[in-house]
Amino acid sequence: MWKGLKRQWKYQSAKINNKLEERADPKIQLEQAIQEAQEQHRMLVEQAANVIARQKQTELQLNRAMDDLAKTNQSTRQALVLAQQAQASGDAAKAAQYNQAAEGFANQLVAIEQRVQDLKQISLQTAQASDQAKAAVQQNSTRLQQQLAERNNLLNQLEQARMQEQLNAATSQLSQTVGGDVPSLDQVREKIESRYAKAVGTSELGNATVESRMLEVQQAVIGVQAQSKLDQIRAQMQLEAGGDTGGAGARTGATLEAGASGELPEGSPGTPDAAQPIEDAEET
Repeated sequence: MWKGLKRQWKYQSAKINNKLEERADPKIQLEQAIQEAQEQHRMLVEQAANVIARQKQTELQLNRAMDDLAKTNQSTRQALVLAQQAQASGDAAKAAQYNQAAEGFANQLVAIEQRVQDLKQISLQTAQASDQAKAAVQQNSTRLQQQLAERNNLLNQLEQARMQEQLNAATSQLSQTVGGDVPSLDQVREKIESRYAKAVGTSELGNATVESRMLEVQQAVIGVQAQSKLDQIRAQMQLEAGGDTGGAGARTGATLEAGASGELPEGSPGTPDAAQPIEDAEET
């Protein structure tokens, strides 16, 4: 039974994880991945710094040990020289003391030499570890820069994907009903085309009826009568224009003769009856 419960728990956990993965925002997940990579790089840098610090510390210890080795070696030699001088001067006791001091320096010299050898070995190891740590930091830094550049590309692709999804959604809505009482564009187009076709058909049927033909005949007759009337008026105007030209010439000659004799003929310009023929012509 415990095994079955454990299996069920794992199944539910996997199911929840899958749902969370489906609903998760890729942009947030991308930022989380970048933050994780930056944190790993920071930890690697700290570890490399510790390794390099250890290598530097070993070098300092080795340098101090080398200095101690040189000083101790010099002190041992000096003690032996003094012992020889005391022995040459016949001071055996002082010579013995210098020999004991030289032995003490020699013991320190052996210990320091061993320490120097150990520090040299440690320094070599720490130097190799330091080089490896530097190389690891450099490689991880390059990888992190590539991930940052890839993040920018992925963010651009994500924005393009969202824009394309919005465009696809808008395009699909053009051929679908938006709401229960809102028609689609195809339905509105079909309705308009149906009304237009019906109006055109009704107009064609109206043009083909007897009443429309009779109206056309009446309009044609009226047009012919109007054209005939217009021709008559034009002919009258041409006749009146010719008559006015002859009368004006005669009246002009008479006026000149009357002017010479000092009398004006009846109906000439300047007399009250001169405008009568023109008024008669206008009444005609």
